[in-house]
Amino acid sequence: MKIITLLENSTISKNYKCKHGLSLYIETIRHKILFDTGPNHYFVDNAKKLGVNLEEVDIAIISHGHYDHGGGLEDFLKINDKAKIYIGREAFDNHITKLFGFIKYNIGLKRELSNNERLVEIDGMLKINDELILFNDIIENSLLSLANKKLYKKDGSGNIVSDDFKHEINLLIKENDSYNLLCGCAHRGITNIINRAKELTNTNIKTVIGGFHLMGMKKKSLETEDFLEMLAKTLNANGTKEYYTCHCTGKDAYHYFKQNMSNVNELKTGMTINI
Repeated sequence: MKIITLLENSTISKNYKCKHGLSLYIETIRHKILFDTGPNHYFVDNAKKLGVNLEEVDIAIISHGHYDHGGGLEDFLKINDKAKIYIGREAFDNHITKLFGFIKYNIGLKRELSNNERLVEIDGMLKINDELILFNDIIENSLLSLANKKLYKKDGSGNIVSDDFKHEINLLIKENDSYNLLCGCAHRGITNIINRAKELTNTNIKTVIGGFHLMGMKKKSLETEDFLEMLAKTLNANGTKEYYTCHCTGKDAYHYFKQNMSNVNELKTGMTINI
């Protein structure tokens, strides 16, 4: 399985554009997958430079309803006319953050795209085939990030309430009898997501790839060192061989993990990894 980072907050070269967001291109034995688009068209520009033909993508996944993961969906729909787009059922709800604690700022997706006939909504678990599983039925709520507290949504009555992140979906890819997990931001808690993945597969997860959402608006970790220590110990103990983290994990948390875990690396725009 090959994964090419089409977009991430940072880059390995000035030849590639980077911006706050995430977009991964994945080639498996059976599929060519786009996992998130980032906030705009930059993933398209980088794909051309990296030799990725987005017209050939047969499955697209938008991990959750925030612009930095699905803001480029309209651009993808213009390029690709065949891929199904899998997305959480509540992804097109109104998602909001508050600047300085009171200025409302929209961080959601373009709602006019919600009626596209190629969208497949996920609410629970969906086994696409023997290779791919999508799920968002997370029950545990341990080790949740403080950064989540600044994220909101509008409920059915138009009231602004804390986001429960039920719109967030995660991807399991089976290859050579092992399972690999991809998450966009892990708002539901990376350890909780991994535990649910282990329940679904009845085995340890070989590789975990994605953001862990430990970074605040000012690009600094909001977590205490005690929290990061507990998270690192839990990740070290759960049987996963490799972690590739990026985007909303943030540099502070990544450097802590790098010093305290032997199996963690970061992704940047332009990187290719083979699993």
